Amino acid sequence: MHYSFDLRFYVFALKTIIKRTLTAACLGSVILATTSCSMFKGVEDPTEGWTADKLYVEARDNLNEGNYETARDYYQKLEARYPYGRYSQQAQVETAYSYFKEGEPQQAIAVCDRFLRQYPEHPLSPYALYIKGIATLDEDEGWMSYLTRQDLSKRDAQAARDAFDIFKELVLRFPNSRYARDARERMHELVEAQAKYEINTAKYYYVRDAYIAAINRAENVLLNFQTSPQAEEALIIMRDSYNKLGMDDKAADIQRILDANKNRGSYDTYLRAQELEAAQAAAAPQAGAASK
Repeated sequence: MHYSFDLRFYVFALKTIIKRTLTAACLGSVILATTSCSMFKGVEDPTEGWTADKLYVEARDNLNEGNYETARDYYQKLEARYPYGRYSQQAQVETAYSYFKEGEPQQAIAVCDRFLRQYPEHPLSPYALYIKGIATLDEDEGWMSYLTRQDLSKRDAQAARDAFDIFKELVLRFPNSRYARDARERMHELVEAQAKYEINTAKYYYVRDAYIAAINRAENVLLNFQTSPQAEEALIIMRDSYNKLGMDDKAADIQRILDANKNRGSYDTYLRAQELEAAQAAAAPQAGAASK
């Protein structure tokens, strides 16, 4: 059987298929566009047309009410729409504060760092440093809880030291700032807490018969936190450790310091008295020679 091949039939069929495909595609595009428009109309930005004042007031109200995500949304829109307005820098710092209040300290620190790089001498820089300091303390889920944990030898109070440095920078650069006084108080609290941390670590080593390590930690308290209430406890740990090591002379020396403290006050006062006595002893021969 012989079949004839009619090229015109295939060309006609191909044109029909292409025409129908294009018609369907165009119809789909129209439907998609219509649907998209209706969808976008349903999610219109309610803040469109708001002034900088209104955006800031609404953001601040939400911040005060604890609606931190909404507050940040308004602050970000404020920065984007009015980058050179009087609220732009305020929005950045308050965004950092909202992150801190929401329990995202790393985000808060990042925003503070960005602000301080851009505006190192801005009137809001002390506030940014203050937020960075308190966020740094909170970054490690409460570093002060280290004081009560068992394996203190594996713990470190780096967050406390970092926060101390931040507050110190605040106090040195902006001593008359409204945040300087609180920063000084926090620095004092951090020193006390670090002294306690060192004492607890020394105790940890002592009860495990690691007397040299206990002495080293106690000496660290005497070297760096002389005026803290933990200084006397550090001396006791050193005395007891030397006794355990059979170093009776060393233990006796520490005991003499402890006895002197009862009459002279703090360990720091005792050191100053020792220095004064040494200076007087050095000057005594010269005075005797001058009188002859």
